[in-house]
Amino acid sequence: MSLIPLPDSNDQDFEKMLPGRRGVTLNGTKPTSIMLPDYIDFLIKRFESPDEVRTFEKGRFELINVGGMTIGRATYQPGWKWSQHVAPVAGTSLCQVEHVGMVISGQASCAMEDGRSYVMKSGDIFYIGPGHDSWVVGDQPYVSLHFLGAEKYAHA
Repeated sequence: MSLIPLPDSNDQDFEKMLPGRRGVTLNGTKPTSIMLPDYIDFLIKRFESPDEVRTFEKGRFELINVGGMTIGRATYQPGWKWSQHVAPVAGTSLCQVEHVGMVISGQASCAMEDGRSYVMKSGDIFYIGPGHDSWVVGDQPYVSLHFLGAEKYAHA
């Protein structure tokens, strides 16, 4: 099997390679400009070139917009704690964002407002409801992907 390299999507000849693709619909719905360019139905993005970066002491949150979703990558250094390092940006004492995500590396604890607490480790897929604090556990950076709540996180 051989692969045919595709030209850069900014290439003027690119559209000539996609006859009949303009005005494409998905299940009768034309893709939005947020979801896909109107001339292609495939898109790849990487966190090395995020659409937005939110930084705060001991951490950063990178965002990518793709397929009508906002996906976030959180990177926190040892010593990071939400109530100390993000609360001033968010303006609340506890995180009020609902999260669904996956831990890529490191560990973090999460404590709910009612006192329940959990440790999240590499490979864990998590749901966290509003009203929680979180902090890095150990001496390794913590990295996680966020599939729900990313657009609201660490945002004033």
